[in-house]
Amino acid sequence: MISPEIQFDQASGLRALKRTKPVRVIAVTGGKGGVGKTNVSVNLAIAMSAIGKRVMLLDADLGMANIDVLLGLHPKQNLSHVIEGSSTLEEILLPGPRGIQVVPAASGAQMMSQLTEAQHIGLIRAFSELNNNVDVLMVDTAAGANSSVVSFCKAAQEVLVVVCDEPASITDAYALIKLLSRDHGIRRFHVLSNMTSSVQEGRHLFEKLVKVTNRFLDVTLSYFGVLPFDEYLRKAVQKQKSVVDAFPRSRSAIAFKNLAQKADKWPMPSNANGHLEFFVERLIHASSQLDVEASL
Repeated sequence: MISPEIQFDQASGLRALKRTKPVRVIAVTGGKGGVGKTNVSVNLAIAMSAIGKRVMLLDADLGMANIDVLLGLHPKQNLSHVIEGSSTLEEILLPGPRGIQVVPAASGAQMMSQLTEAQHIGLIRAFSELNNNVDVLMVDTAAGANSSVVSFCKAAQEVLVVVCDEPASITDAYALIKLLSRDHGIRRFHVLSNMTSSVQEGRHLFEKLVKVTNRFLDVTLSYFGVLPFDEYLRKAVQKQKSVVDAFPRSRSAIAFKNLAQKADKWPMPSNANGHLEFFVERLIHASSQLDVEASL
């Protein structure tokens, strides 16, 4: 008979092992406002949770947060309290739909939109101290290409660029990709065409962006897919719910479910990217475990 103490040690060991598994970190960005990246972040997070992933959703639009509003949540504390030291990251986590965990940011707080590089670093490192079991961290970045957007994209393994059929959307997406690649060494991007009238239009938007990046930048763009313009998405926003939950048979909900399956098939990173990363200790530990197993 196994003693309770040994059973406890085994259970705690298994929990620790789960916590050392790499976390897939996806930064959702767009170069400009109005391309729908927050709706993409929210719905993709919930769709990934629906296929069995443990998902954390970070509102990284630090000074103009709105994920809590989109989901009808009412945080008492947010990232501003973590920055000032009155709360820990674990203390501000909010339970969201489908079991996702939401990290709320502040709204209308100018101080949060002007964090120093050291504060960004401290915030990213704080995630490594979480005891939560997480498979996916979805990061909804701010609009534009400010220092917080750069910091969070560098700290992710996957950068998902959302574009729509507006000249400024393609121009600003290109400018962001140029900044991240030339100045910060990020060479691989996924592109999602949003609010399109057809699959062909979505592919055309991607090809327009690829045409200019191939000419001027040393980057690789992969086509993640297309999200149709869907009136049910607007109705879901009015209900303060994800379209995946509010209207599961709508065109956009089905598209999000397909995208979640596709993102889940992306290969997990096998080593750190050279930048400060979210949950980097888990990635390093998993990599060293693979090295040990390979040597046996």
